[in-house]
Formats: sequence, C-alpha cells, structure tokens
Amino acid sequence: MSSKEELRILIMREALTVKKLAAMLEEKTGKHYTQRSLQNKISLSSLNYDEMETIAELLGYEIKIQKRGK
Repeated sequence: MSSKEELRILIMREALTVKKLAAMLEEKTGKHYTQRSLQNKISLSSLNYDEMETIAELLGYEIKIQKRGK
C-alpha cells in the first residue's frame, strides 16, 4: 500500500478532513498549510518523511521501520 493510501485511511479512520489536518499541521509546525496544498502533497505522494512523522504523531500513531525476517 502506498503512503498516499495509508494517509487517506488514517484521515478517514480519525474522522478528519484534509482542511482540519492542514490546520493541525500548521499549528504544530508553524509552517503554512492549506487544504489545497496538503491535498496536492497527498495526491502527488510528495509529503516528506518529517511531515508524515508529524501527521502520525498528531493522530496518535507512530511510523515503525523494521527489518524483514528471513
């Protein structure tokens, strides 16, 4: 599953709108986010790792990277 799909699932699961998430990101980071700019980043899969990590944190999730077992 792509990061775009994962993020859309999280937004739906948490009953958020992209507009609300953009406002939360702006408050947390101090960077300017609009509904349109965030929607474009999601659609184009152009969110950077720090942004994904911040979104996960805001929604109460963590990003976990682990090595695959043999």
